[in-house]
Amino acid sequence: MKKTIVVFMVATFIVSCNQNKETEQSPNAAMETENPFFTESTLPYYAPDFSKIRNEHFKPAMEQGIKEKNERIQEISNNDEAPTFENTIVALEQSGDLLNRTSRVFYALSSAHTNDTIQSVSEELAPKLSELNDNIYLNDKLFQRVKTLYETRDDLGLDAESKRLLEKYYDDFVVAGANLSDEDKATLKEYNARLAVLTTQFGKTLLEANNAGAVIFTDKSELAGIDENRLKTLENEDGEGWKVPLLNTTQQPLLQSMENRDSREKLFTSAWERATGAHSTEDIVKELVELRAKKAELLGFENYAAWSLQNTMAKNPENVRNFFAQLIPAATRLASKEAEEIQNMIRSKGENFTLEPWDWNYYGEMVRKEKYDLDENQIKPYFELNKVLHDGVFYAATKLYGITFKERTDIPVYHEDVKVYEVFEENGDPLGLFYTDFFARSSKRGGAWMSNFVTQSHLYDHKPVIYNVCNYPKPLAGEPALLTFDEVITLFHEFGHALHGFFANQQYPTLSGTAVARDFVEFPSQFNEMWALYPEVLKNYAVHYETGAQIPQELIDKIKNSGTFNQGYSLTENLASSNLDFEFHTIGTDTEIDDVAQFEKDALNRTKLDVVHAVPPRYRATYFSHIFAGGYAAGYYSYLWTEMLDQDARNWFENNGGLTRENGQRFREMVLSKGNTEPLDEVYRAWRGSEPKIEPLLKARGIN
Repeated sequence: MKKTIVVFMVATFIVSCNQNKETEQSPNAAMETENPFFTESTLPYYAPDFSKIRNEHFKPAMEQGIKEKNERIQEISNNDEAPTFENTIVALEQSGDLLNRTSRVFYALSSAHTNDTIQSVSEELAPKLSELNDNIYLNDKLFQRVKTLYETRDDLGLDAESKRLLEKYYDDFVVAGANLSDEDKATLKEYNARLAVLTTQFGKTLLEANNAGAVIFTDKSELAGIDENRLKTLENEDGEGWKVPLLNTTQQPLLQSMENRDSREKLFTSAWERATGAHSTEDIVKELVELRAKKAELLGFENYAAWSLQNTMAKNPENVRNFFAQLIPAATRLASKEAEEIQNMIRSKGENFTLEPWDWNYYGEMVRKEKYDLDENQIKPYFELNKVLHDGVFYAATKLYGITFKERTDIPVYHEDVKVYEVFEENGDPLGLFYTDFFARSSKRGGAWMSNFVTQSHLYDHKPVIYNVCNYPKPLAGEPALLTFDEVITLFHEFGHALHGFFANQQYPTLSGTAVARDFVEFPSQFNEMWALYPEVLKNYAVHYETGAQIPQELIDKIKNSGTFNQGYSLTENLASSNLDFEFHTIGTDTEIDDVAQFEKDALNRTKLDVVHAVPPRYRATYFSHIFAGGYAAGYYSYLWTEMLDQDARNWFENNGGLTRENGQRFREMVLSKGNTEPLDEVYRAWRGSEPKIEPLLKARGIN
């Protein structure tokens, strides 16, 4: 895939845990008065005040937030009055304010700008937050109140959104195990606490593995093919050699440019083996997978995937398997054809070795140049980051939705690379704040993602405060940040998530914006990629950073013509990871994984995704943070599932006038503003007028 997003991390009303007993009097009253989390921010839009926030503020605020949330849950559960929507459901929705606003900032920094203190607090609090979650969803008194309301929901006179909220709470209780016996609930709590610790440990260990896996080259000839400006950014701080950091995927971007085959193998191998040895995640993976299988069995399901897919668009593992079956044979056939072309290119250069994974991108780029006469270095000068953002991403949003943007330099940020924009409706009304954090650093995990500092809610009269995070190489001071076309796509993708959050129009935060099933949440973001190559948008932002010349039509045609290049590889590596996710999460409790690497190898063989030797999975289990640290367990398929929706939606736009305010407004009102207030398949059908079709996806991937 061209992008990665983890929708981080928590719907904070269930990010939960218990706390050790505390006296009513805080042991450090001064800390409470000085801690910025103990009162709501006074900044515009209630944005977090990073000028006041310090590492030492997180733990006491989170602990107090957990304590307050627990106390409120007990009050709601023990209420002698008969349950009503207000005293039970709305009360639940309004509980945990301190925990919510603290955890949103805490988990944002734990991903984007972490440190030893944050990591330590995260590990310490993980089981406590899990315990709080269990105190809510395994609380029988509370569940009986919710169940009573659910069973009489048609007689309560609720509006549609309130009824949907009640139904969601009930479903969440049932999915979490509310119907279990007390004995089984106790066992489930043990599982949940351990799972919380393990996922936190996985994320921490992987960050260490990524940093430790950076490859040091001491001879400049080893890096032949990499341009001088990029080399300067890789120079070691001590002046000795060059340090190539690892991205979170298997393939590394610089492999496309590196002429030295030994250097390519060295970089690829470091990425492939990063989470083994001293920074191994293998034992964490084994325990996570086995515990998830036990949890699913306890909850009455054959496997974890069957439990996890409740309330998604796919609904069950069989539907996901059927979806894969429509893609795997065609994807691997196309990848095999591409491998033959690359092998022929290797021979044409006088080489006689067999194509390996570390060769694919280097010689594949030669094939692309030969077939499409397109060189990445030709197009990068036209993709300067700020120009792409302002005159591409923002421009398309203005054309479609009428919204406008103004940079705010008076809002404190958590890192010098972060910028803040205020977003306005077409009539000038304020819509929210948008933070951008685009450059890679050692304190940031890999990938790209979107989340909220403040979630839209009429209940709280809150407008959205949203951030996008990426991992683009940071240029030297004074130099422009030039993007690859894939990185341009990522920028549009992540802002598609932001639009989904900005256009939220919900009463309740639990149903707001991107709080939807995984196999729908990627749809708005992938669809927004459409505008990156839309002629009016492309010509507006694709301007040479030195000359100011507009990108020539010849280059545009080359980009479009090469759109299906390497799609067999791209689809196969994605399917390999998606199937690995499913293979790990469809085992039963009778399966014990002795060797993660061997299980992985056997799984790829079973699903016939190892037929092209030079196409490895996009992620191996040992560094697959989506499924072992990021909430996508048994859900990585959703990227391809929503790509089906995306390509089908593009087809509608192409047949209905494309980039127009009318089309944008219709999409906003019928899709982007809905949050989780209606069944998502019904939302899509109402807008599209039919079920999504897979044919546009196959065509876009060059399969049909």
